[in-house]
Amino acid sequence: MRKFFRALWRVITFPFVLVFNIIAFPFRAIRKASRFLNTDPDDDHSLIDSISNLVTEPQARASLWDHVEALRMHLLRMVIGLAIGVGISFYFTQGIIGILAGPVGGLGKLIAIEVTESVGVFMRVALLSGIALALPYIAFEAWLFVAPGLKPREKKFGLIGIPVAAFLFILGMVFCYYVLLPSALKFLLNFMGIQAQLRPNSYFSFVTGLMFWIGISFEFPLVIYVLTAIGFVKPQILAQQWRIAIVIIAIVAAAITPTVDPVNMSLVMIPMSLLYFVSIGLSYIAYAGRGKQLEKAAETEAGNS
Repeated sequence: MRKFFRALWRVITFPFVLVFNIIAFPFRAIRKASRFLNTDPDDDHSLIDSISNLVTEPQARASLWDHVEALRMHLLRMVIGLAIGVGISFYFTQGIIGILAGPVGGLGKLIAIEVTESVGVFMRVALLSGIALALPYIAFEAWLFVAPGLKPREKKFGLIGIPVAAFLFILGMVFCYYVLLPSALKFLLNFMGIQAQLRPNSYFSFVTGLMFWIGISFEFPLVIYVLTAIGFVKPQILAQQWRIAIVIIAIVAAAITPTVDPVNMSLVMIPMSLLYFVSIGLSYIAYAGRGKQLEKAAETEAGNS
């Protein structure tokens, strides 16, 4: 009889419990997130410590396999997020294709000679737009993977950097479309006075590849800032090695630039060089903030001792 009344009570109170849990869910999630962001890493399970002590400590090697399993799950969720982003972008791909074909006069200027060529172009553009759409979630999964091994300040900076990363990637693609692409096409389509017959496959492969790599290059300042904030990079080294960096940027610009003329190479090299010097400034800011945090931590430890 007691079991009957207990089951009846559960049935009667179920709607109220459900409403309470729904109302309390955001507050519980905020409290859990706040606790996670303000918790120092566990030395026994820190990703950074596991890598640095991998050779000497068996416990670190055992912990590494836990990180590998966690990485596998995060990569799986990244792939799922990318697939969802690509699926959503299907609704906008046709319009995006029309926009990308604008610099050459529209889709009417492109001639397909293969049966599946248009389908391949559609999927390529959908993939690029899906990456741009899913990039915040992909960056969030990457942050979730490394966050347990970071200190509270580093976790917060990494979390703030997620929307910044998405913005910089889109900014790089916009720069490529409005600045680099028109000048590159003007040079390529009039080279040696030969009239080019544009195919959708080659044209959109050229456009999407160029936009993707330029978007990636615009992430460099953020990457340097985050690496400095967690102690992997020092701004003094970046400032001292700027000449080597310019040479590397020139090589990368030559690889990314679709043409061999110095004008279009400069259009890629100049913003990348400016981004490098911006990265040095951001690195100094992150380094100064990290130094203050270390000083406060040292003072706190001295006071406790």
